[in-house]
Amino acid sequence: MESTQNKTRCPHSKKCGGCQLQNLDYKEQLAHKERTCIRLLGKFCRVEPIIGMENPYHYRNKVQAAFGTTRAGRIISGIYQSSTHNIVAVDSCMTEDEIADRIIVDIRRLLRNFKMTTYNEVTGRGFLRHVLVKRGFQTGEVMVVLVTGTPIFPARNNFTRALLKLHPEITTIIQNVNDRYTSMLLGQNEKTLYGPGYITDILCGLRFRISAKSFYQINPVQTEVLYGKAMEFAELTGKETVIDAYCGIGTIGMVAAKKAGQVLGVEVNRDAVRDARENAKLNRVKNIRFVCADAGNFMVDMANAGEHCDVLFMDPPRTGSDTAFLSCALTLAPRRIVYVSCNPETLARDLNFLTKRGYRAEKIQPVDMFPHTDHVECVVRLDKMN
Repeated sequence: MESTQNKTRCPHSKKCGGCQLQNLDYKEQLAHKERTCIRLLGKFCRVEPIIGMENPYHYRNKVQAAFGTTRAGRIISGIYQSSTHNIVAVDSCMTEDEIADRIIVDIRRLLRNFKMTTYNEVTGRGFLRHVLVKRGFQTGEVMVVLVTGTPIFPARNNFTRALLKLHPEITTIIQNVNDRYTSMLLGQNEKTLYGPGYITDILCGLRFRISAKSFYQINPVQTEVLYGKAMEFAELTGKETVIDAYCGIGTIGMVAAKKAGQVLGVEVNRDAVRDARENAKLNRVKNIRFVCADAGNFMVDMANAGEHCDVLFMDPPRTGSDTAFLSCALTLAPRRIVYVSCNPETLARDLNFLTKRGYRAEKIQPVDMFPHTDHVECVVRLDKMN
């Protein structure tokens, strides 16, 4: 396992606040996260040793940078300081994809060459607000999203040509218009300036189409490890009915479909469901369907209709699940639940609820998805007690 002591300490660490554990070498980071999981989850069952990364650097396939202008008139790009809208000027980051970082730096230079302005959140004037870069680690495809405060793009064609000359690896360029006073990165309206308007990447042997607004796992290397453990815990034989709750664009569900009888993906976000259906067609997965609905209500309706579920996959946001959803899961009573969590504190709360109501935690596997930060993912297998 490589040590962070071999790397130069990030010069932005004190201002940025993004890498909370950078003061520890990587083995110490893993030990810290493992201890946290044992403290919070060890009462439910044995916590397996955490799975770390062989190379815990430059793992983020999605990079976003805010753009601004200093009082001296210098254009800067970087990340917002933790809990503020102050831009910390960053040219390269130890967790971000290096190609994406270089593209962002060159866009900043092009702004000066083309005499373009940056957006001012206070006055609501100016042109470029943010740049978002997504790269398919397996395919090499690169998307650049220019988030502007106005739809008017002076010298658009020349700017696009100049960027492509510097970075021929870019496969699509999009202009996204966000003219609102908001902390949201992307606006509603977008226009494709070059390429198809999306990229594709391969995860767990499946190809996924990724648009500017699509959610896609940020660390694909560890996502394969995480999903591999989830499938191992599910012990699918090819006959099971599986529900993928909080299914997003369908990644877990389609991986499960390789070994399940049928899979139902349930997601409340319509855009995500549309992407999931497209991804199923792209991979010719026939034994999966996606429903736009509240997953809890959907499971209650299944139970009322006399239908059953063998395995429930759930991958909720950092806030965890809620009592309403978990109660609905109990009504459907799957024989096994595979819980993928990005927050051991809310996971402990939800496991406490489930283990008091007929389920037993059998296995807990922490996975380090975000090295140098305090985030840790866990996969838990829960079996229904007879």
